[in-house]
Amino acid sequence: MEDRIFGPIRFLAGENRGRYPYCNSLYIEGAGVLIDPASSRERLLRLRAEEEVKMVWLSHWHEDHFMHLDLFDDLPLWVSQRDAPPLADLDVLMKWYGHNEEEREVWGPLLLEKFNFRPRNPTRCFVDGETIRLGALSVKVIATPGHTPGHLSFFFEEPSVLFVGDYDLTRFGPWYGDLYSDIDQTRASIERLQRMPADVVLTGHETGVFHNPPPELWMQYDSVITERETKLIALLEIPRTLEEIVAACIIYGRVREPKAFFAFGERVHMTKHLEHLRKRGMVLFENGCYRKDHAGRIS
Repeated sequence: MEDRIFGPIRFLAGENRGRYPYCNSLYIEGAGVLIDPASSRERLLRLRAEEEVKMVWLSHWHEDHFMHLDLFDDLPLWVSQRDAPPLADLDVLMKWYGHNEEEREVWGPLLLEKFNFRPRNPTRCFVDGETIRLGALSVKVIATPGHTPGHLSFFFEEPSVLFVGDYDLTRFGPWYGDLYSDIDQTRASIERLQRMPADVVLTGHETGVFHNPPPELWMQYDSVITERETKLIALLEIPRTLEEIVAACIIYGRVREPKAFFAFGERVHMTKHLEHLRKRGMVLFENGCYRKDHAGRIS
């Protein structure tokens, strides 16, 4: 894995092309700022040994972005105030995901052992719209909620580089399955990021580096939400239980292993879509089943 350099910004590609459970990290040379330390434990250990890392920033609270934060326990941690609670308490973290009791028994040890969770309170909380000076580099903080309540993106003004975290422009599409995720906020954040005047967009996963990404790429990413909703509405021509909806694999396309992980992803996303459709009067819940409301309409 070779670093990519954009002025003082060093792009550290994650293992397995930054696919979960890894992510792409950033390191700001001179300022010693490390963003989302979950690219590669070996690479980050080498960075710590060879560079003067001074602080860690998190784009949001997810485990695939803090996985190696334990290597920097002695350094200041900056994050949004809205995403701070799950970083300070493992039970809160699992609650924010919406894990049931059975899932908590699996995820608790996993978060401690694989993702090296250690309770942390931020040294400082970012403010939306503030500009942070890192020497000659200006960084604008952009609140991009939806994926998580306090998800942040960072616009490095002088090299015209935008880091969008988990709005990653992958073909899979956006994740908005957490307890406090929101579909409408996700779409608003995608629109906000698309309007930013960046020459380079860096993302938290997979491809990672996009030079002047075209509007069509943003539209394709956003359209995944509509595609999921359309498939769900078609499925609900016949009343379905939540279990039957999950089994239809609208999110992942087929049954995948480990089943507990992917079934969880299906359930939380479908629950978000069902809530969204019910608020718009398009879906009814009766006798333990969801069904399309043929008297309703898309708003």
